[in-house]
Amino acid sequence: MHNPITQLEQVTLTTASKRFLKETAKWCFFMSVLGFILIGFLLLLAVFASTIMSFAGKMQPGIPSNMGIFMTAGYAVMSVIYFFPVYYLFQFSKKMKKALATKNEETLANAFEMLKSHYKFLGVFTIITLSLYVFAIIVASLGVL
Repeated sequence: MHNPITQLEQVTLTTASKRFLKETAKWCFFMSVLGFILIGFLLLLAVFASTIMSFAGKMQPGIPSNMGIFMTAGYAVMSVIYFFPVYYLFQFSKKMKKALATKNEETLANAFEMLKSHYKFLGVFTIITLSLYVFAIIVASLGVL
């Protein structure tokens, strides 16, 4: 009988696997940089939402005066939430490139840990989002709102 840990320790990366990981790291870097840029835009929207909504309120009197505060808070929260998966993706990219260049197994393990964290965050966030949707559907079907 083989010990699963022993079998995993014997896994080696083929030339093709290394090439695929290197390309994946490049795309992850691109996506993470794009993500950081989008987070920057969200933060800019958060900063200027109050100003934009005050101008909109003057042009359209029906807009609530505190709408800008809610938009600022919403964009700030979205920026914080979005930061973590982007950060994990960026770290995966950096560590994977380094691991492949140095052939360091510990760095490789750290890279995969960042990838795991990225997908774990997305998975938990998806579960929370779906749960909120189910809750909203139940509340709406009961006619509470």
